[in-house]
Amino acid sequence: MTSTSSQPLNILIVGAGVAGLEAALALRELGGERVATRILAPEHEFVYRPMTVREPFGYTVARRYPLEQIARDLDAELLSDSFKWLDAPERVVHTESGGRLAYDALLLALGARQYPRYPHALTIDDQRLDELLHGLIQDIEGEYVHSLAFVIPSGHAWPLPAYELALMTAARAYDSSAELEITIITPEDAPLAIFGRDASEGIERLLEENGITTITSAHCEVPGPGRVTISRGARQIEVDRVIALPELHGPSVSGVPSGAHGGFIPVDMHCKVRGLECVYAAGDATDFAIKHGGIASQQADTAAQAIAAFAGLATEPAPFHPVIQGILLTGGKPRYLSAHVTGGHGSSSFIGDAPTWTPPSKIAAKYLAPYLDELDTVAESSA
Repeated sequence: MTSTSSQPLNILIVGAGVAGLEAALALRELGGERVATRILAPEHEFVYRPMTVREPFGYTVARRYPLEQIARDLDAELLSDSFKWLDAPERVVHTESGGRLAYDALLLALGARQYPRYPHALTIDDQRLDELLHGLIQDIEGEYVHSLAFVIPSGHAWPLPAYELALMTAARAYDSSAELEITIITPEDAPLAIFGRDASEGIERLLEENGITTITSAHCEVPGPGRVTISRGARQIEVDRVIALPELHGPSVSGVPSGAHGGFIPVDMHCKVRGLECVYAAGDATDFAIKHGGIASQQADTAAQAIAAFAGLATEPAPFHPVIQGILLTGGKPRYLSAHVTGGHGSSSFIGDAPTWTPPSKIAAKYLAPYLDELDTVAESSA
């Protein structure tokens, strides 16, 4: 289908997280009235998930945005249902309620599945983080807990929340004059190595200043409550509580290819799903190793450009060139991190007290960040 068609391009986006909404905004910018976008999602709101790490410490809850309003602003149709399976030859998505949704181009923004890696650890779930950790913070303040281990599993995971929770917990313990030993155990070869050497060294100094011990290149198990074994039992530490990040797996749904490691969707440099026609994917569900909102948005932009080019609405699309930008919440002054990514580690590296991107949001997304910033400004002015 090209722009010479009298009908708009029928685009179906599955998922209303960062990748899905960024793609919808990008396609509106690239195609205007020449695209007809539908968004399939079971939820009714978009939660600004990176800020949920602050909720157990008494901060205001992360922002929630009604999807109905977002879809209306984007001139998109919101379909409240769940994706079940894909009939790619017929270009039809089947939903849990029995619906059949035809498409000209499909963008899968399914997200990753989260699983507890360690039965004897408290696994972080950002959908109910306050519920999980509020009692722990109270126990630290009451001096019932004196040692913590934050464990990052060896599988696909985004490690930054573990560092944020460790730093904010250390700050809370200091403010309440509670004695607390914190250890971060990670398979990374340096703290947040994905951001490159300069940023990693700066984070390492920050952790040391806050009395946090970091054990790197560590592949661990949690064989019992408060016990962590490292490198097949070569080393063991004992703590009062173990907090772990979840292990991430791909969506593994019928009709969608899945890779050998973790079931993630294989995509090419234009975020087209390998082996399928007119099907694209972006975000945590793809086989790109870094699971991060900013990366998801960049993949969504890449896919949107490829879809627009396929429809004859844009020139040859640029390939995906990831730039990772993040804010590390510390319980005090945040740190701003950025890197150009090659081969899994940052090829350039920055850490500072001021952002290098605008707006300075947790999710550095070309279209979604300024859109949400505008919504926030309107909400604050009418409060």
